[in-house]
Amino acid sequence: MAFSSTKRIGVRLVMRQWRHSGQRFIRWVLPVGSVLLVAFMTRMNSLPKQPNIIVFLVDDMGWQDTSVPFWTEATAFNKRYHTPNMERLAREGMKFTNAYANPVCTPTRVSLLTGMNATRHRVTNWTSPNRNTNTDYPDSSLSPVNWNLNGLSPVADVEHTVYATPLPAILSDNGYYTIHCGKAHFGSAGTPGSNPTNLGFRVNIAGSEIGHPASYLGTDNYDRPVNGKPSRNAVPGLDLYHGTDTFLTEALTKEALKALEAPLKQQQPFFLYMAHYAVHTPIMADKRFVDKYHQMGLDGTEANYASLVEGMDKSLGDILQFLDDHKLTDNTIILFMSDNGGLSTTPLRGGQAHTHNLPLRAGKGSVYEGGIREPMLVRWPGVVKAGSTASQYVLIDDFFPTILQIASVKSPKLIQPVDGRSFLPILRKSTWSDPSRMLVWHHPNRWIAQEGPALAWASACRQGDWKLVYQHKTGQLELYNLKNDIGEQHNVAAQEPQQLKRLTTLFTNELQKMGAQMPTFTHNGQAVRWPSEVLSRQLSSGR
Repeated sequence: MAFSSTKRIGVRLVMRQWRHSGQRFIRWVLPVGSVLLVAFMTRMNSLPKQPNIIVFLVDDMGWQDTSVPFWTEATAFNKRYHTPNMERLAREGMKFTNAYANPVCTPTRVSLLTGMNATRHRVTNWTSPNRNTNTDYPDSSLSPVNWNLNGLSPVADVEHTVYATPLPAILSDNGYYTIHCGKAHFGSAGTPGSNPTNLGFRVNIAGSEIGHPASYLGTDNYDRPVNGKPSRNAVPGLDLYHGTDTFLTEALTKEALKALEAPLKQQQPFFLYMAHYAVHTPIMADKRFVDKYHQMGLDGTEANYASLVEGMDKSLGDILQFLDDHKLTDNTIILFMSDNGGLSTTPLRGGQAHTHNLPLRAGKGSVYEGGIREPMLVRWPGVVKAGSTASQYVLIDDFFPTILQIASVKSPKLIQPVDGRSFLPILRKSTWSDPSRMLVWHHPNRWIAQEGPALAWASACRQGDWKLVYQHKTGQLELYNLKNDIGEQHNVAAQEPQQLKRLTTLFTNELQKMGAQMPTFTHNGQAVRWPSEVLSRQLSSGR
């Protein structure tokens, strides 16, 4: 549109006024604006370019050991436990109802740090504090495999170890201040993997080759000497709290928060691996919380266990409060997870054996759901939708690629292949789904004296709603539909022969591709057959 003469005159008047007053305005505002701009840019540069990352890993915590229901309904166990800070995390983040780890602890921890499936890295049982010591319990029918009983090593050619590039080393090389706090249990004493600082952690608090504490009590110095000598499971590095009434869970939390001060001062993103010894045995009372559970009528062991759970939750709350107080909440992702299913063998637990994870079947050590399905929560403001729930199944192997993607680490130099898949798409959209993916568990070991439902010598896989369990001793193949039968009470192998054959073939291919080791029968020295071989023989014999 053409300007009229009146409008052109108006424009000239405005320009004259600008030449007089505008010059004075520029002389005043430009220096101020420059100062503001510089201050703004300085502030932007001082913020971490990558989010802070916290992995909050609990030891032996079952799917039901919380007041947060991970099923379609709250259960009696959910009503037993008091975990308000897990509830907060669920409200402010995403709940994963189908999250999995391995049946026992060290395999899970090695998978988390390497991204490898336990079948491939061959740390398929818990590692002994003593080097070159097999922790397999003697069995009259099967002999154990030649597994990597010394755990993870960042150094090549260490006997009975898996050589891999650890997650904290990669994060450290990419600008993160890396802190380990609590239980390590990555490798046996005398091997490089026993010390978290060899794996890329800049700070190590109380982590070593031990798998559980001798005592949770500061008054015991977190030790229970035997014949005047420190226990092999004495917790190291917490001398400050010796002789005090500080429960182990609280001492670790205090030290972790102290350690976070350094990256804050240096304006550096941090990776905190907060790996509690709780709720592993010995099941000891946290006096801050135990009374309420006695009043509920729980027996001594179960009251003590519930207090361990609440003490762990208090630690989570203290960390959340620290993030709030330091205005770090919006730039920190928290991933809450357990390393295996809840302990459910007696007399270590009170009540009836194999019932502590109901409606899930069995518990720690088993490839049934009670031994591998875990409580998992993720909070990441601005990315994860508050109060959301994800039903897509994920595995502990997935933490490795997910964390690297979150940290914007592209094409890291790795020694090992990565079996895990990033669940970042799920964090961005809770309904994301891939029912074609297959998860694999392989436990060719016997980790404990007690016998029970698939507590030893078993493998399993899941694809979609279908789960296949393979019992090594008997050669039995069991098929379950988890959507209809979360408790794995109805073996439908006979009713679903095509599904059984399809899944068995895929499962066998995965096991062989990852180099699965099979135990051998003691009476003839022959290896346990592959699942597909077992099925083929059954079909040919008409069974």
